[in-house]
Amino acid sequence: MFDLTSLREATRQIRPSIPATAQYAWPRLADRLGCEVWVKHENHAPTGAFKVRGGLLYVQSLLQRNPGVRGLVTATRGNHGQSLALAARSVGLPLIIVVPQGNAQEKNAAMRAMGAQLIEYGRDFDEARQEAARQAQATGFEAVPAFHPDLIRGVATYALELLEAVQGLDTVYVPIGMGSGICGLIRTRDLLGLDTEIVGVVSTHADAFAQSFEQGRIVTTQTALTFADGIACRMPSPEAFEIVQQGAARIVRVSDTEIEQAIRIFHEDTHNTAEGAGAAGLAALVQERGRQQGRKVAVILSGANMDREAYARLLLG
Repeated sequence: MFDLTSLREATRQIRPSIPATAQYAWPRLADRLGCEVWVKHENHAPTGAFKVRGGLLYVQSLLQRNPGVRGLVTATRGNHGQSLALAARSVGLPLIIVVPQGNAQEKNAAMRAMGAQLIEYGRDFDEARQEAARQAQATGFEAVPAFHPDLIRGVATYALELLEAVQGLDTVYVPIGMGSGICGLIRTRDLLGLDTEIVGVVSTHADAFAQSFEQGRIVTTQTALTFADGIACRMPSPEAFEIVQQGAARIVRVSDTEIEQAIRIFHEDTHNTAEGAGAAGLAALVQERGRQQGRKVAVILSGANMDREAYARLLLG
């Protein structure tokens, strides 16, 4: 993994391109939920999501290890792809991105706008990931995984910002997709010697991580049918699972209906846009508000990249 020195070095490396994001305690959320609620605003990052931190650090570190890289290939539902597209463009590397069929059109457009070649393949992220592996073999490009130590260290810079800025947090709620966000948060908490409990959040319709956590072994699901595409994963990474199993307090399942309500709450109480995965942490806090009364809690608003028409429908309820 990484130590505190290398985490601070990661912050130094990405800072010219990625300013620190804000964390605010929102009064209306506190009134609504009966606890002090801090929001870490990764929706304010340059690509509208926390993943950009990891993508930039990954590409910088890859070129240091292997200056002869000819190009990159990855699979994504959008935010990981945007992070790599921005990073690849900054160093002049071609990038192929495989997304599932029916992926969010505005995320697709953003990746193309940053110069990526987009391929639509498969019914979900995991099938797109298999196609990305084939593309890497055919082109000789570097295959970029969704979970890697440099990706974790990069995204962990948001955890360092939050945990150093807000003292005495009792609990942090964080969505789980492939696991880089929660793993970076767990590692950073441990490096700082804090006792903050970290609660992972998954969809009831994509709960492979929750099942794995409860059973103590990797469990995969046949489908991941949630509109919250950032957490629509059905095959947990063994490396991520090990970290989550050791360091998370629990994993909470939230329904699409609960996520939709959390999106509306973010809009009403903070006037911030949240995509499905970005609102999952708040949905879990709403579900568990009884156990958090009077406590100091944070939620990770991990991203805001949601198609306009879908967002408009959700706001109308």
